Amino acid sequence: MRCVFVVVLLLLAGCATVPRDTRNACAVFEQRDGLFNNWRRAAYQAEREYGVPVPVLMATIYTESGFRHNAKPPRTKLFGFIPWTRVSSAYGYSQALDGTWARYQSETGRWTARRSDFGDAIRFIAWYHRESGEKNGIALNDTYRLYIAYYHGHAGYARGNWSDTAKTGAKRATGMASLYSRQLKSCGS
Repeated sequence: MRCVFVVVLLLLAGCATVPRDTRNACAVFEQRDGLFNNWRRAAYQAEREYGVPVPVLMATIYTESGFRHNAKPPRTKLFGFIPWTRVSSAYGYSQALDGTWARYQSETGRWTARRSDFGDAIRFIAWYHRESGEKNGIALNDTYRLYIAYYHGHAGYARGNWSDTAKTGAKRATGMASLYSRQLKSCGS
């Protein structure tokens, strides 16, 4: 019985670690495609459901959380040294805010979806990017603009006053989407 318990704990611990080579989509999928967890299948299901290409989805996760399931923004400091509150409620692979995540759950009926679950997070990103396409007229393969809308929200994107941080992130996501696209052609889908 103890042996089974230890094996289950090791499997669960493996699910929570960051993939070794996050700059290689094939390696990420190879490391995360197993009996209990299949990131490749989740990514391509999200692409089929929402029409956003897998490289765009993966690049968004790379840029937002670095594939860390429990990523959170840094804490502010009280008096310059005491850890205090976080700058936002962003959490998980997608770095989705509490309110946006709740809206996603409500509108899609996915009440058990968790931001720390890769399949749920990548589906959320696909849903949000498709909304960006519908609300702001962004092509679903335009990584740069989709990322800007993801970072600033749909209304912030529409205002057009984009921060340098968002532009830098969008350039990073665009480069990663291009790299992931080339890699996924060589390793198959």
